[in-house]
Amino acid sequence: MKITVVGAGNVGATCADVLAYREVANEIVLVDIKEGLAEGKALDIWQKAPIDLYDSRTIGSTNDYAKSANSDVVVITSGLPRKPGMSRDDLIGTNATIVKSVTENVVKHSPNAIIIVVSNPLDVMTYQAHITSKLPRTRIMGMAGILDTARYRAFLAEALNVSPKDIQAMILGGHGDTMVPLPRYTTVSGIPVTELIDKDKLNAIVERTKVGGGELVKLMGTSAWYAPGSAAAQMVESIVKDQHRILPVCIQLDGEYGIKNCYLGVPVVLGKNGVEKVIELDLNSDEKALLETSRKHVKEVMDVLDKLGK
Repeated sequence: MKITVVGAGNVGATCADVLAYREVANEIVLVDIKEGLAEGKALDIWQKAPIDLYDSRTIGSTNDYAKSANSDVVVITSGLPRKPGMSRDDLIGTNATIVKSVTENVVKHSPNAIIIVVSNPLDVMTYQAHITSKLPRTRIMGMAGILDTARYRAFLAEALNVSPKDIQAMILGGHGDTMVPLPRYTTVSGIPVTELIDKDKLNAIVERTKVGGGELVKLMGTSAWYAPGSAAAQMVESIVKDQHRILPVCIQLDGEYGIKNCYLGVPVVLGKNGVEKVIELDLNSDEKALLETSRKHVKEVMDVLDKLGK
């Protein structure tokens, strides 16, 4: 079993490290355009194998996709962060060019791979990878919902002073301010969260979750990497081990939730074939309205990419 992570920055390296530590695959390849970066991080991860007791071999490559050939799963984390003075359109154009090039190389060397996109803006970069690869939608997905849900669960665990292990939750929609947390589907050891916390506190946690990424940027001056890298690794593990985990991922909707040709986060069953099933929740009118708002926002960003002609 072979996994490739494209982009050896903080998120990509964290993803590779988690995959190695969990022994998800025999071989994990890191690819990056910066000379020596992927090789160095892969070597560092390999050198702690005797300490953490795992056998997964990590290999680095500077822009040589031949080493990634015949990967079963590929995680794309490549892209630039938004810089001061850079418009949203500029960021989309720049990262779409990067993701397009990466996807072309991935498909060339690993035509049977399942692709997970982590690059931002997440929803539209998943769209870019899909139209570039021409693969079935079940094999192209974005990582966002797991990260957003993890933040939501972590905030709830802190507020309730309980273990995050016992909290189950679901978040739909785009990755950003228009995400759709679902308190109605949130439980603590099977107990509805609404029975354990008052409405105002729960709403505050929902709002904090929506700007969770921004909170970290303000604190650190850069975006997060531990949680995003671990979230991507969880998706890979469910696929490689055919676990059939029910996880929220970004996928092209084809009529589910009454939406077509838009890339949104929804719960799916993840197994060896990628997305084995898209799960449609029975949303109430308020939840449907929030999802529609999220759809409109994502579609606007998709339209920007279409106009750029990437």
